[in-house]
Amino acid sequence: MMLHPAVPADAGVPSADATFRRAAWRFMPLLFVCYVVAYLDRVNVGFAKLQMLNDLHFSEAVYGLGAGLFFVGYFFFEVPSNLLLHRLGARSWIARIMITWAVLSFATAWVDSPLMFYVVRFFLGVAEAGFFPGMILYLTYWFPSHRRGRMVAVLMAGNPVSGMVGGPLSGAIMHAFAGTLGHAGWQWLFIIEAMPAIVLGVVVYFFLDDRVADAAWLSDEEKAHIAREISEDAVVRTHGSVKAVFASPRVYLLCLILFGIIMGSYAIGFWQPTIIRNSGVRDPLMVGFLTVIPYTCALISMQLVGRSADRLRERRWHVSGPALIAAAGFCLCAFSGDQLFPAMVGLTLATVGVISALPMFWALPTSFLGGTGAAAGIALINSTGNLAGFVSPAVIGWLKTETHTLSSGLYLVAGTLTLSALLILRFLPARLVNH
Repeated sequence: MMLHPAVPADAGVPSADATFRRAAWRFMPLLFVCYVVAYLDRVNVGFAKLQMLNDLHFSEAVYGLGAGLFFVGYFFFEVPSNLLLHRLGARSWIARIMITWAVLSFATAWVDSPLMFYVVRFFLGVAEAGFFPGMILYLTYWFPSHRRGRMVAVLMAGNPVSGMVGGPLSGAIMHAFAGTLGHAGWQWLFIIEAMPAIVLGVVVYFFLDDRVADAAWLSDEEKAHIAREISEDAVVRTHGSVKAVFASPRVYLLCLILFGIIMGSYAIGFWQPTIIRNSGVRDPLMVGFLTVIPYTCALISMQLVGRSADRLRERRWHVSGPALIAAAGFCLCAFSGDQLFPAMVGLTLATVGVISALPMFWALPTSFLGGTGAAAGIALINSTGNLAGFVSPAVIGWLKTETHTLSSGLYLVAGTLTLSALLILRFLPARLVNH
């Protein structure tokens, strides 16, 4: 008689790794594309600037203030927006955000005065408030902290990909459509690049699942895998209420750290085309192609850093190290003058450092924020930190107007990045964030 080996009780049940991999492939590509479009619509004004300042007779200071006012609207509506997402669900709220920001980005094509520019940029920030922290919050519903570093890196790869795609695309639109139907190239830039957000908003509404329990494409065993790891991860979280978040010095420390990193992010986003043009490249199309180099390097770097952080379960040096590299890059940009090669090396270091630091930063607050506290805390940190998106272009624009050079502003940004790195290493204990 032939004996058959006993069949394990869990035979045929998918492993936890396979389950989380399936979840990632289900919605991460969609979130990634949404982030690409969001970042493109947020910073394409940096390319439009190459033409619109002359057409509208705006000074560098007017441009810097208008670019930064986005983040004032963003600041005031970020926390309530994220709390509404937590209550109403990501599916409907992210769709609403994308469609309303697309309408306002489209409207930017018809600004004709500083006041109109300021108003549209402010309300664009109001419309987009809650988008990025909402997606970070959404990832906490699906991935425990030791799996989330790579997912955040995948999501935020939308930043460099937006630069890789958006640079040549924006340059090509401004080059090819100038004068078409009586509109300038920079106007067509806003018109064309607003359209994908409307389409994606509809896709999000019909495709995204609010919670693991809503996912009909997962088996009961797979849902149990995810729920168990999320539950185990939640044990270490100490800030589960809105009151605990607003009373926590640690949360405000993270606001300050993110502020310094974001200063660098938007120095790149809003001034990279200007730095390249100042090095002697005049054609917007060529400027666009050159921006691909730093973003391509950053895309590779951020994935490697994300994998390393999850493998080693170490977070502090994976944020502070890239921040210091970015600081060195900005100093090189400031020192390069009108020389293209050192300017591109500096931009590459700055872009690699900032873009690698940002996704790793979000492992810090999500290591101790949970529940409603996570919704409020992530939004508070993101909105306060993103005030640097107002300060960075406004201050750099003012300094450039006063000194006729970008150098002083770039040195300032290098200083804020260095300060953020030192604050992480000095005040955030490894036992808190390394798990």
